[in-house]
Amino acid sequence: MLVLVIGGSGSGKSEYAERLTVQLADDMPRYYLATMQVWDEECRKRVEKHRHQRAGRGFVTVERTRDLAGISPAMLDNGGTILLEDLGNLAANELYAPGQSFRQAEEKILKGIENLHAVCRHLVVVSNEVGTGGADYAGETEIYLRLLGHLHQEIAKRADAVCELNAGLPIFYKGRNLL
Repeated sequence: MLVLVIGGSGSGKSEYAERLTVQLADDMPRYYLATMQVWDEECRKRVEKHRHQRAGRGFVTVERTRDLAGISPAMLDNGGTILLEDLGNLAANELYAPGQSFRQAEEKILKGIENLHAVCRHLVVVSNEVGTGGADYAGETEIYLRLLGHLHQEIAKRADAVCELNAGLPIFYKGRNLL
């Protein structure tokens, strides 16, 4: 099963996705695939907040900032349930890698999502909502938001369920609430 969970900052998307992952995993291994590159103190605080939030839930953390297609079944103990946190970080990491174009980043990410989906039983992808923040952006920000929007559309096509969190409440656009 592939589930896309999107939402704005503070929407509750991460907490919802973690609870969903635990439920889907049942007694299977559960992996937290962390994509954030830690650049500064603010990043470290966010990482610590998420570690604290998922403490005691049985997650094995796998840090992978790029190249999801390079993850093998053996790296994940041959299966289980994966929580990818989050697509926005992954998109930035791939897009701004030296020598990477928009199309190359998009193809690499989608190939990586397909790979993850093939090597696990359930994949929950968390991402930032980008459709309601306005449209007056320039340069690199516009390119990044366009990439993330394209990725949302492509992953949503492949997903079994797609929901957006708003005020802690899931709104399903595809599939049904699994909690």
